[in-house]
Amino acid sequence: MAEHWDVVVVGAGTAGCPLAARLADAGRRVLLLEAGAAEPPDELRDATSLRAAVPGHPANWDLTGVLPGGREIRVPRGRVVGGSSAVNAGYFVRPTPADAAGWAAAGNDLWSYDRLLPAMRRLESDREFGDRPEHGADGPVPVQRPTSGPPLADALGRAAEELGLPAEPDKNAGGAPGYGPLPRNVVDGRRISAADAYLAPRRGHPGLAVCGGVRVLRVLLERGRAVGVATTGGDVRADEVVLSAGAVGSAHLLVLSGIGPADVLRAAGIPVRVDAPGVGTSASDHPLVYLPFRPAGNVTAAPGQAPLHGVLHGTSAGAEAPGDLEVLPWLAPFSQVMTGRAAPPGDVVEVGVALLRTVGRARLVLTEGDPARPPVVEYGHLVEAADRRRMREGVRLAAELLRTRALAAVGRPGDDLSAVVAAGDAALDGWIRERLTTAVHLSGTAPMGPGTDPMAVVDQRLRVRGTEGLRVADTSVLLRVPSRGPAATAVLVGERAAELMTGD
Repeated sequence: MAEHWDVVVVGAGTAGCPLAARLADAGRRVLLLEAGAAEPPDELRDATSLRAAVPGHPANWDLTGVLPGGREIRVPRGRVVGGSSAVNAGYFVRPTPADAAGWAAAGNDLWSYDRLLPAMRRLESDREFGDRPEHGADGPVPVQRPTSGPPLADALGRAAEELGLPAEPDKNAGGAPGYGPLPRNVVDGRRISAADAYLAPRRGHPGLAVCGGVRVLRVLLERGRAVGVATTGGDVRADEVVLSAGAVGSAHLLVLSGIGPADVLRAAGIPVRVDAPGVGTSASDHPLVYLPFRPAGNVTAAPGQAPLHGVLHGTSAGAEAPGDLEVLPWLAPFSQVMTGRAAPPGDVVEVGVALLRTVGRARLVLTEGDPARPPVVEYGHLVEAADRRRMREGVRLAAELLRTRALAAVGRPGDDLSAVVAAGDAALDGWIRERLTTAVHLSGTAPMGPGTDPMAVVDQRLRVRGTEGLRVADTSVLLRVPSRGPAATAVLVGERAAELMTGD
C-alpha cells in the first residue's frame, strides 16, 4: 500500500471487481481495497442459503433502514471480497431497454442500450442462449436458468399458464415481460461472485493487488484533485481514485471527503470541498412485501436445492414502461433459506411482490454526532399515491396467482389474504404497510448527468464534478434503481467504467 498506483479502486464488490480486473488487463497498476475479508468463507459459496444476510454476520455491513412511519429494518450489504454478489440470492437479470433509454434521455448517451450491449455480452457466459447474437458465451460470469425443481416450482409454472400470462423464457433478451425461469450466476448450487468471476482468474497478476481488511476513511484531495485515499492502514497515493463501495459506501465517502450537500457537510463539521446537492438525497429502491403461502406435503425445495426458480414480471395500469411489477416466489421457507437447515413443519413460504419503478425516493442520513458511522437509509416507500396504487395491483396479481387451481393442488394462500384483497383499497394499503420492507436494491446516491443538471454528481464518464482524478463506479451513479434486481447492472457498471477509463 505504500507504493504509488495508477488507480486505487475502493470496494472489491459487484462493480469494483470487474472494474479493477479490466483496468489491470489494460495495463494499469491497480490497488483494490476491501473493508471485509479478502477471501470469502466457504459457507458463502452455498447459493441455497443466505446465511450472511443474518444480522451480525461478519460478511454483512448490516445497515439500518427506516421506513415511512419510523419502523426500522435491517439492510444487509456484503462486506467481503465480491461484495453483495457474494451474499445475495444469485438473481442475475440485465437492466431493461427502458432503463437504458431513461439514462440516455437524461443526457447520458454513452449509456444507451446499444452502447451497453457489447459489455453485457462480454461479461457473461450464458449456458442456454450464449449462441444468440444478443448474448455472450465466454465471459467471466456464468448465467444459468433452472430446468427442474420441486413440485411447487412446477405448480407455479402451471399457475401462470392458467392465468394466461405470457411466457418469457429469456429474462435477459429485453423482450415483453411475463413468467419465466430466473437467470442466476449460480452453477451446481455454487454462487459465483464477482470476485470468483474476475479476481480468482487473475491471482498473481502483476498489475493487480487486492487488500482486504482495509477501511477507507476519505479521499485525499489536493488543489481539487484526488491523489489517493486515507485508510486505517495509512495513506495510499494514486493517479486516479474510483469509489466502488456501493450505493451507501461510495456516497458516504464522498461526504466524508467534503463532497456533498453543503448544509449537510457544515452541520457535520466537514469542510466543504464541492457543494454537490445530489449526493445521497434522491436515491431509489424497490418497495417489497411478502405474501404467505402454506405448502401441503413435501412440495418445497429441500435443503441443498435452489430456493428460486421462476419469476413473473407484470405491468400495472398506466405504467411508464412494461414490467414494473415483480412476483418472485421462494420455494423454501426463510427459516431454511437463512440457515441451510430443514424448516420446521408448517412453515409458510413467501412470495415477494416488488414495485420496480417508483416515484418515491430515499435519502442517506448521517449519524448525529458521528458522521464516520455508516449513514441510515431513510426510505420513501409508498408515500406517493401512484406507488401505493401500483403496489396494490402487484399484490392482487400475486394473490390471483396463489388462488389458481394449479397451486390449490400443492397448498393454499395465507389465511387472511383473500379477505384483505376483497375488502378494498384502504384495507389492502394497511395490510401492505404492516408488511412493507425493501428489496435492498438502493441506487442513485451519486447520479450521473450533464452539467445542466444540478443534481448530477458525476458526468456520464463517471467523473465526479468539481474534482479531477476521482470517479464513482457502482449503482450509486444510476439515475434510479433499474427495473430488475441490480446485481447484473452493477457488474455492467464496472465493465463500462473500465471501458470509459481506458478510452480516456
